[in-house]
Amino acid sequence: MGEILTDKDIEKIRSEITYRKIELRPKLLEALKEAREQGDLSENFEYYTAKREKNRNESRIRYLERILKTCEVITDNSADDEVGLNNTVTVYIEEDDEEETYKIVTSIRGDSLEGRISIDSPLGKALMHRKVGERVTVKVNDDYSYDVIIRRLDKDSSEDDDQISSY
Repeated sequence: MGEILTDKDIEKIRSEITYRKIELRPKLLEALKEAREQGDLSENFEYYTAKREKNRNESRIRYLERILKTCEVITDNSADDEVGLNNTVTVYIEEDDEEETYKIVTSIRGDSLEGRISIDSPLGKALMHRKVGERVTVKVNDDYSYDVIIRRLDKDSSEDDDQISSY
């Protein structure tokens, strides 16, 4: 089984593939051609740099196409008062006596440094379909778990600011 994606994720991936094939690939091929024309390839740093960039682009295209072939498409089917996909949730972490805010996203968009947690993460799984005021136990592994209380839920489902992560 592959990544769990929304229709919006798929649209963004297709857009990136199109950009890389239509706009970026011809530029990289031209840069490679120009570098090759500069002479001795054994000592041509520009040639190796251009070749590496071209290969990186082709690798990214293959990676994105593989994601599309193996993905599972989901929709947010949470009620208005439940935590769901693309919702922003403020939780109180009792153990640390802190409040933190996260956006619940698909795994391909997850970035904990940006406050976006995946629905596949322990916290994301624990919060899905729960309501404000509920105490939720987040099981990290067999030996460790912690409790959080859902303090606030913002149902704004704007996805435009989220990026598809690199591999």
